[in-house]
Amino acid sequence: MNSLLIYLVEVSICLGISLVIYRVLLSGLTFFSWNRSILLSLLILSGLIPLLELDFFGLAPEVTEMTLPVFLVGDDVNQDQTSTFSWTMVIVWGYLIGAAFTAARLILGFIISQRQIGKAQKIYHNKHFIAIHPDFVPASFFEYILMPDFNPESSEQKQIILHESMHVRLRHSWDLLLVNFAKVLFWFNPLIYSFERSLREIHEYQADQGVTYSFAPREYATLLLKLITAKPGWQFMNNFNQFQTKKRIIMMGKSKSSPMQRLRFLTLIPVIGLLLFVFSCEKEEMEPDMARLDDFPETLVIPFENPVNTFQSPDQVFDIVEVQPNPQGGMEGWNTYLASNLSYPLEAREKGIEGTVIVVFEIHQDGSIHNVEILRGIGGGADEEAIRVVQSSPNWIPGKQRGREVITRMRLPIRFQLEKFGESKSTLTVNSLKDKNYDPSGLLQELAVIGYVPSID
Repeated sequence: MNSLLIYLVEVSICLGISLVIYRVLLSGLTFFSWNRSILLSLLILSGLIPLLELDFFGLAPEVTEMTLPVFLVGDDVNQDQTSTFSWTMVIVWGYLIGAAFTAARLILGFIISQRQIGKAQKIYHNKHFIAIHPDFVPASFFEYILMPDFNPESSEQKQIILHESMHVRLRHSWDLLLVNFAKVLFWFNPLIYSFERSLREIHEYQADQGVTYSFAPREYATLLLKLITAKPGWQFMNNFNQFQTKKRIIMMGKSKSSPMQRLRFLTLIPVIGLLLFVFSCEKEEMEPDMARLDDFPETLVIPFENPVNTFQSPDQVFDIVEVQPNPQGGMEGWNTYLASNLSYPLEAREKGIEGTVIVVFEIHQDGSIHNVEILRGIGGGADEEAIRVVQSSPNWIPGKQRGREVITRMRLPIRFQLEKFGESKSTLTVNSLKDKNYDPSGLLQELAVIGYVPSID
C-alpha cells in the first residue's frame, strides 16, 4: 500500500514539473503539432518514470554486503486490530473508491454517448460521417461529426464541419481517451485536469488553423463569438466552441513562431533526465534489499581463471564467502539478543523521528565485530543506539573462504517506527517483548524498533 502512495506522489511531482515547463516555455508557440506530441509524451512519461529502475552508467549505489535476516522487534503493533487505526489504509481505500467511481463514470458516459449517436440520423459527407440530432451541439466524437441540423449550402455550417473534420482527421478523441484513463488513476490530482485543459486547447488551435486556411480569420472569429455555448460536452468530445474563445481568436491572429524557437523544446531533455535520475535511478542504499542469510548457499564455488589471484591477504575483507558467518546460538540467538537490547531513543521519540538506520560492520577471523559504521542514519540518537547494540553483541562464528577464517562485511537495516497509542503505553520499548508471546525462532520480514508516543485526542 505504501508503494502505491509513493508512486502516486512521484507521478504528481512529475506532472507538476512537466506542466510548469510546458506552460512557461511552450504554450505560447504556434507549433501546435509539436505541442500536442509533447503534452502526450509528458503525460505518459510522468506515469512511467517512477516505475523504471535504471543504472546511470554505474552511478547507482552498489551495496554488495550480505544483508542480515530481519525481524520485527517491538510491542505487537497488531495486538488489537480494533484499536489500531491506520490512516494509510483509509487513504488507500478512499483512493480506490474514487478511482472506481471515476472509471464507472467514464464507462457510463461512453455507453450513453454511443446510444445517443445510435438514435441520430447519419449521413456520409465529404469523407466524414455526420450524426444529426436536435439535442446535439456542433462537436466531434471519434469518427463522427455531431450537428443539430445539416445544411451543406450554409457558409457557417461549412466552417463548423471543416473545424470538426480536423478533430476527426487528427484523431483528437483518442488523445482525450488517454487523458480520461489517466484521470481514473489520478482523479484526486488537479494537475491531470490542467493537462486535459492544455490538450483540449491545442486541439482547438489545430482545428482553427485548418479552418483559417480556407476561410478568412475575421469571418471565422465572428462565427466563434456568435456560437458561444456553455453546454458541456461528452468526455471524448471536442465541442466547436467549448471554451477559450478569446485565446483562440488571439492565437489565430498571432504571427507564426520562428523556426529558431524550436530550440525551446530542447529544455525538455535535461528536465526529463533529471526526473529519470531522481525517480528511476536505483536506490539500494536508501531501500535495502531485505535478503535472508539462508538465501545464500552453504558453499559458493568461485572459479579463478588466474591462479596467482588465489592468494588471500589476512586483512582482505570479503562481501560474499563460501561459509557465511553465524551469530552465537544461530539466528534464534541473534533475534533474542536484538529484542532484549534494542530500545527506541527518548530524543527520537520526543522529536517524532523515525526511519531506517543501516549499519555496516565486519566480522573478523576470531568472530569479533569491528569497524561498525552507519551507512544511512536518521539522527535523534537512533544511529548511536544501532551502533551500540551491534558493538556490544557477542562474538560470531567467522565466515570461511577456501577453508580459512576471513574478515566478512555484513549489513543490518533497523527500522525505527513510531506508533500512537494511549498514555499508558507511551514509554514502551522493545524490552516489553519479554512479557509478550514472542517467538524469536523464526526469521521475520523486518527488523523494526517500535516506539510509542501519546495519541492526540
